[in-house]
Amino acid sequence: MVAPLLRNLGHDVQTPTLTGLGERTHLLRCGVDLNTHIEDVANLLFYEDLSKVVLVGHSYAGMVITGVAAKMPERIAKLIYLDAYVPIDGQSEVDLWPPPTSSDRFFVRPSGPNEMRPPPPPSAFGITDPKMAEWMTVRLQPQPMSTYLQAPPASSPESRAIPRAYILCTASSNPHVMAPFATRARSEGWQVREIAADHEVELTHPQELTNVLIELAV
Repeated sequence: MVAPLLRNLGHDVQTPTLTGLGERTHLLRCGVDLNTHIEDVANLLFYEDLSKVVLVGHSYAGMVITGVAAKMPERIAKLIYLDAYVPIDGQSEVDLWPPPTSSDRFFVRPSGPNEMRPPPPPSAFGITDPKMAEWMTVRLQPQPMSTYLQAPPASSPESRAIPRAYILCTASSNPHVMAPFATRARSEGWQVREIAADHEVELTHPQELTNVLIELAV
């Protein structure tokens, strides 16, 4: 919903699908891990010869864009973490999960990399509109735990020099998950913006998100 809005304003927008997800779900069991997803995006940048890219990562994709920045910092103008995980060197996403509780089993640690993490219902992401929930439900797919157990490649002085910004969704159903990353971002001098929306802000508040992305992209 956001990509058409950005394109209508004259921006070149790429929306790569990570291996095993979306229209590439048929590749789910082909040894997919975090490195696979980093290569998905890095290869897009290389083969399309893209440079001065503003790379936006939502949720888990914060791990992905961190890895892409480590691999090819020369092609990236800015990183924007959209209610996303922000690892430091050596951290996997599992390392960043909050402790599991009896009422929230979504953050239960995997037993091994071959395990699949089932998708939560749309309501877990704040989707309450029945039509939107139905649309989302049939598109959600399991994700290999191997994607959550790997850390991105270590950063370099070049990748650490890339400007970064953070967008926090302040009406999230799980505010304790992403808020610490926004706090850290502020302490490190990043641009930080807030949107009063739940985690799937690109579906529920596309125009507001578009406005913030345009502001941060300059």
